[in-house]
Amino acid sequence: MKMTLASDPTAMEEETWELRLYVAGQTVKSITALANLRSYCEMHLKGRYQIEVIDLLQHPQLAEGDQILAIPTLVRKVPAPIRKIIGDLSNQERVLVGLDLRAMEKK
Repeated sequence: MKMTLASDPTAMEEETWELRLYVAGQTVKSITALANLRSYCEMHLKGRYQIEVIDLLQHPQLAEGDQILAIPTLVRKVPAPIRKIIGDLSNQERVLVGLDLRAMEKK
């Protein structure tokens, strides 16, 4: 499953964020993590993000590339550096700090 929203062509802050969410089926944690991620992206990255959801029950071999040890796991691919957050993403402050969105908003 891949969801993409159009990006706005401007400076580094306007770069399209590439996020990858690793899940294992349609569990409560996986569904919650995706809903939380969509919500945060709409609030803080509206029109500038791409979410790729990878179900490891269907594609277990894909866990190795990003060294996934627990699920759900969110991986920020772009902008660099790569960052990872494990869990259902329910703690908004932790997610925003983990993705480095807090620092960006204060600029």
